[in-house]
Amino acid sequence: MQEVANEAILNNSNTLLLSPTGSGKTIGFLLPILQLLQPEILSVQCLILVPSRELGLQIEQVWKKMKTDYKVNSCYGGHSMETEIKNLSNPPAVLIGTPGRIADHIERQTFRTDKIQTLVLDEFDKSLQLGFHEQMSYIIGKLVKINKRVLVSATAEIEIPKYTRVVSPTILDFLENDSASSNLTTKLVISKEKDKLNTLFQLLCNLKSESAIVFCNHRDAAERISDTLNTKGIFSTYYHGGMDQEERERALIQFRNGSMSYLITTDLAARGLDIPEMKHVIHYHLPLKEEEFIHRNGRTARMQAEGTAYLLVHESEKKLDYVDYEMDILELKNTSNLPKPPLFQTIYISGGKKNKINKIDIVGFFSQKGKLEKSDLGLIEVKDHVSFAAVKYGKVIDLLKNVKDEKMKGKKFKIQVARNVIKKEE
Repeated sequence: MQEVANEAILNNSNTLLLSPTGSGKTIGFLLPILQLLQPEILSVQCLILVPSRELGLQIEQVWKKMKTDYKVNSCYGGHSMETEIKNLSNPPAVLIGTPGRIADHIERQTFRTDKIQTLVLDEFDKSLQLGFHEQMSYIIGKLVKINKRVLVSATAEIEIPKYTRVVSPTILDFLENDSASSNLTTKLVISKEKDKLNTLFQLLCNLKSESAIVFCNHRDAAERISDTLNTKGIFSTYYHGGMDQEERERALIQFRNGSMSYLITTDLAARGLDIPEMKHVIHYHLPLKEEEFIHRNGRTARMQAEGTAYLLVHESEKKLDYVDYEMDILELKNTSNLPKPPLFQTIYISGGKKNKINKIDIVGFFSQKGKLEKSDLGLIEVKDHVSFAAVKYGKVIDLLKNVKDEKMKGKKFKIQVARNVIKKEE
């Protein structure tokens, strides 16, 4: 897919790339973009519009891992406008952003649009669903020098709006070749109670302590389920669009690094997030549309891996047309054996990239001053102003004691256990 996409994007003015979630679409369009950039142009040359801040940040990280000589920035709601304007004063070659925030920047004239020649609309079907028509139409109307348009989606049969100015695109359809469906097992889990919390609890106790994503249809349900599981001794965190950016990032970091075993979420996490491959996806509520069901299941059985999607149902629920209720029923063993607690705990550090801190600094500091072995450290993530490190549970108390009065790179930072997103009042 990536080879075909690279050639098509380089050789065609309009490209529509259709490929399953988790198939590597981001690299598919970033590699040709890299070849199209011109070092002598000191202005934004490529604009990538995304429906969510998480997807934007993920694309930004992929670009940075490519280690090009070209600057990248992402702009999105909830991020400091002052920081973004400062970043744009030294223009990136590649600018990524959500439609609302990019439209705001264009109105403020914080970056030039006259050198932008490539436009990418990633997960554009989701942007249309979320109602970004007006903002995207406004933005595209201001881009007068565009000679390449790339539309990217994991969903087929979507009407392309006229304002995109995508005419007779070269269509690259890899959806039919999606091997995930053959690797995905679906199982029905019958709940005797209308409130399926006890059934979910028993299911998690039956999953051999392996991590899972639990999807539900409402924000308050995600919080209630997560809070209840935590009181029962199951380490989970919730994630939804009503949380502020810092809370959302913290929840994802704790799930990614293994400090939290279960992510209870709305469809916001169905796509566009940098989270590990899952063996288990659980539908606490079924979505009304088959399309969202497919995207949720795309979190497991990616590429050649195998995975299972569990559908929790109660007899009172309305049957949905797209679900085959004749699938295998999973009989749960009644067990009180809780899943094993996480190996790691997340440590918060009050400094990041803007403080000239990197992963190597943190590893060195925690090893020398904190007296940790390399095996005691897990995933480390360095953000602009803060950092997070996964540390083995049994080593956390001694680590905090050892680094309490120590300086890293000549400066004292606040280092403590990161708060968990498990209570509404936090």
